[in-house]
Amino acid sequence: MNSQSPWNPSDRLLRAVRGYPRRAPLTLAYVCLLLVGHAWVGYGLSADQAATVLGHLSTNLDNLQDHPLSALLGSALFFDGTLTDVTSADFVGTLITFGLGVCCFLAWVEARWGKRRAVAVFLGGHVAATLLTALVIAFAVPQGWYPTAVRQALDYGVSYGAQTVLAIGTLALPRRGRLPWAVFVLAWPLGGAEWNGPLPDFTTIGHLVAAALGFGLSGVPAFRRQRALATAPSSAGSDPEPHRDSVPESATPAAAGVETPPAV
Repeated sequence: MNSQSPWNPSDRLLRAVRGYPRRAPLTLAYVCLLLVGHAWVGYGLSADQAATVLGHLSTNLDNLQDHPLSALLGSALFFDGTLTDVTSADFVGTLITFGLGVCCFLAWVEARWGKRRAVAVFLGGHVAATLLTALVIAFAVPQGWYPTAVRQALDYGVSYGAQTVLAIGTLALPRRGRLPWAVFVLAWPLGGAEWNGPLPDFTTIGHLVAAALGFGLSGVPAFRRQRALATAPSSAGSDPEPHRDSVPESATPAAAGVETPPAV
């Protein structure tokens, strides 16, 4: 095969990287913000200062009762993981949530459905999964399934929102790959789960709830249709500049019934 073929894998990857700022500018800005926040907490603050900041933004029960908005929104400005300890389990989690979830699949959601729906899916998954998990904790603590100290547990980061877009991103894959991917999205949080009586730890519950929200959204008709504004017949002669999604269907893999994979 000619190495210059437009569908050469390395060429497609290079074009995807080059087109990332244009197709997903909001996601790119968010990725940069998360990296700055991670560096600030990890290297710009002392250990005590970092603990104070993250403790205030933690979405535990006490904080949600005292300052819910700043906890919910502030916790989404950081990711809990490592970018340097590549042999640790935390690094694997970072690759899944920050790498695949935010950098890849959130960008895919933005490119496919636009900025507003990308924000709605990600932030909605983050908030809804957090609040539903808080209800589980509030019920489980009196039952003795969780210790009372869990009310002040450190719990922050983007992983619930990332888990939601990982689940809805199932639509980005060819049909034969969707079931294995769905199994992976549900299984990876269970890999390190700690069981407290009949329930796993609350973060595992949060990830499973977030995945369920994403899978639920993937069945909504509005989220199964790609934006078609630029490809509508009436827009062909009225729009002087091509829309970023206005590649003819015959020139894309979608013509063969295969979804375009997320940009990396």
